[in-house]
Amino acid sequence: METTVDTITGVRAAALRLESVSRRHGRRGRETTALDAVSCEVPAGSFTAVVGPSGSGKSTFLQCAAGLDRPTSGTVRIGTTDLGSLSEAALTRLRRDRVGFVFQSHALNLVPSLSIEENVVLPLVLAGADPADERVLDLGRDLLARVGLAGRGAQDPSTLSGGQQQRVAVARALVTGPEVIFADEPTASLDPESASLVLGLLRDAVRIDGRTVVMVTHDPVAAGWADTVLTMDGGRLR
Repeated sequence: METTVDTITGVRAAALRLESVSRRHGRRGRETTALDAVSCEVPAGSFTAVVGPSGSGKSTFLQCAAGLDRPTSGTVRIGTTDLGSLSEAALTRLRRDRVGFVFQSHALNLVPSLSIEENVVLPLVLAGADPADERVLDLGRDLLARVGLAGRGAQDPSTLSGGQQQRVAVARALVTGPEVIFADEPTASLDPESASLVLGLLRDAVRIDGRTVVMVTHDPVAAGWADTVLTMDGGRLR
């Protein structure tokens, strides 16, 4: 995928933009502010890590940025699309077609009733692709080979280790050619070797495919794989 560059300034276009985004929970007078007027831009074709202590707002940042939660105020854009202007159905389609996800929990990442290969191509099937189409099957096999799991597609996810399941999740995140991949603590429960493999795949998604990766992590080693590190504290970027 080619990265969009402004022909006048030479600056990469923003894949993700937050403008004065706030997220408050609770009733008026007893509200808790999880995000406090956060503004930032994430260039297309970059790897950004969002770090901060527990309760700093980094998970809420990811949820609002990815369209999993709506901010109380402010604007979130993926590319030129204002997420706040979308209906729930349109927002669901955007998450399916233009966004990839890698969650911390293996249970959230993979559907246990589907084979490994079926898990990889699931976003395409949900978008209307025929799961028996050879092009779909070939793409699933190619992505499994890329993440080091060639020949394992017919097996159940339960046959894989946690690290292998996360690699399947990366393959699934790539299958639609998304504009942005959001990764929520993707290495939190992994040993150092497995974590390195997963982070290497995310790094390759940027380097080889030109994807944009936004990763929330508490791990400074994981954050070291990113091009840019954003630090959150008290719901604000520091």
